Amino acid sequence: MTPVRTHVHDPIARAVLQSAADAIVAVDHRHRVTVWNPAAERMFGWRAEEVIGRVSPIVPDELKAEHNAVQERLLTRGESGQISFATRRFHREGALIDVRIDTSLLQDRDGALLGWVGVYHPVEEDEVAQHHMAERARLVRRLGDIVADLNAELDLAVVLDRITAALIELTGADAGGFVRIEDDRLRLVSMTGLPGHMRGTTARLPTSLVGELLRSGKTVMLATGEQRLGDLVWSELPGLHTIALGLSFLQNQPYGALYALFSGRKVGHTELELLELLAGHAGVAVGNAVAYAEVVRQRAHERAVIDASADGIAVLDRDGVVRQWNPAAHTLTGVPPLEAIGRRLPFEVPEPGEMLTFPLESGVWLNVLAARIEETGEVVVDFRDVSEAKALEEAKDLFLATTSHELRTPVTVVQGFASTLVNRWDELADADRRAAVATIAERAQSLGRLVEHLLRGSRAGADELSVTIESFDLARVLSGVVAGFRSLSGVHQVELEIAPGLPSARGDAMATDIILGQLLENAFKYSPDGGTVTVRAEVQGPELVITVEDEGIGIAPGDHDRIFERFVQGEAGDRRRFGGIGLGLYIVKRLTEAQGGRISAHPAAPVTAPDSGSGKTASPGTRMRLALRRAD
Repeated sequence: MTPVRTHVHDPIARAVLQSAADAIVAVDHRHRVTVWNPAAERMFGWRAEEVIGRVSPIVPDELKAEHNAVQERLLTRGESGQISFATRRFHREGALIDVRIDTSLLQDRDGALLGWVGVYHPVEEDEVAQHHMAERARLVRRLGDIVADLNAELDLAVVLDRITAALIELTGADAGGFVRIEDDRLRLVSMTGLPGHMRGTTARLPTSLVGELLRSGKTVMLATGEQRLGDLVWSELPGLHTIALGLSFLQNQPYGALYALFSGRKVGHTELELLELLAGHAGVAVGNAVAYAEVVRQRAHERAVIDASADGIAVLDRDGVVRQWNPAAHTLTGVPPLEAIGRRLPFEVPEPGEMLTFPLESGVWLNVLAARIEETGEVVVDFRDVSEAKALEEAKDLFLATTSHELRTPVTVVQGFASTLVNRWDELADADRRAAVATIAERAQSLGRLVEHLLRGSRAGADELSVTIESFDLARVLSGVVAGFRSLSGVHQVELEIAPGLPSARGDAMATDIILGQLLENAFKYSPDGGTVTVRAEVQGPELVITVEDEGIGIAPGDHDRIFERFVQGEAGDRRRFGGIGLGLYIVKRLTEAQGGRISAHPAAPVTAPDSGSGKTASPGTRMRLALRRAD
């Protein structure tokens, strides 16, 4: 027979172990095998030399909680304690063996703990053992149902309350509670069978039973005796004699502990095993609830950020259907959430990483970006109102266009008179030369004032063309403009008719100069074959009316108001062949209205004729009518 390798030195004890019919296995306090007799070799298949000094290989993983519970229970009973229970153990070939184990503490002559010793009996026909196993199976099944119920619940407070209620049901404890570890303190967050005022009670972790359990390196523990229980919050349970507690872990870190409090019935190893199993599953259920609470918190945070955003934000699913629609999206588009959610976006979605800028039917300009969430396939669309930026951009464009038009008239006059002096110096009388030079000097001064005015930025805003309202000599302005344009064309004759005693106008002389220059420039431009351009000024009631009439191609009916709109040109005849972008008359109208005047376009004569290619009728020539306020 293989000799027994053990620390037992008594020859008689050695002989008893070798000849015993039942398997005898002893382990030290670190669970390493110290005794493995021949009957154990026969029952489990491992030879003594294979297991001595190592952790016993016969305990299945799913029964380790039971094994630990029995050993912990023996520690609380002392040297006279013995526990007999039915369970299963591994054979070397992998099969599970039904056994009944009589286990007790292993101590030396001085009472010092050496470990535990178990005597293993086969229980094939043992009805008591069968009943015990059936009851244990029932409890395990019930535990499975409870765990499934816990894992289905995602509210942390409800999970904790269900855990303590399940603890009472499974272990028969008189009360129970769950404490959460918060740094160096414990907080009672759930309880059953205890006074309501205890909820939220805290205690120091280092001096608590949980602290003792953490330091021991074990996951379950039994505590008895008045000295260990009397100063705890649990002492409010009358007759309390035993506390069983098991640790719950969250992401491999201690999260809290489950307490079972006994004031009536005795505690067995089965109750301790169930406590350890429930505490372990509680960690999973708590982890699920905590993770869900974090997701809810993050979602709420994201929702708050989205709702508070000044940008419109929409979240689209994989099919491009709107699933989220924040208040700003409603404000920008006018589409309420009930109409937006479940439908496609009311505008085009750019490709992820690209940007689109476009106006809605309401006139609001949107800048739209999109980003894809790879994990979910969703697309987040961000759109903001860029109407002000767009207006500023248009204002800058208008400023440049206005500047070019405002500078063009004085520059054109200066160029005309300078060209006349260069080409006809010898032909001109001295008085005419002096008049031409005076006009150039006057225009140069006007140009200087205009440039200074523009540099101050007073005309930078599209909606605020600045003018200076004061009394000025309209006849003098008319004479200067007409004189400048007479020298610019060899095929046009400019006639000026000013009513005698024409009073002063109230407005801006520089703006009026620009307006008249633009009207004469258009008269020349749209009468390419030449002819007479007549400028008249007269008093009509409270207004001074100036008309500029040409003999050109005219304006199609229906276009007389449109030609003052931005980027619009008349379509009569081949008017578009003369180029331009349609800003001249728009600026004329803006400058006229800025000084309280009115501008309009009319046919020069009532005769109409078919307009080639356009299907409209046209008038021979155009009469532009400018009305300004009188100064008197």
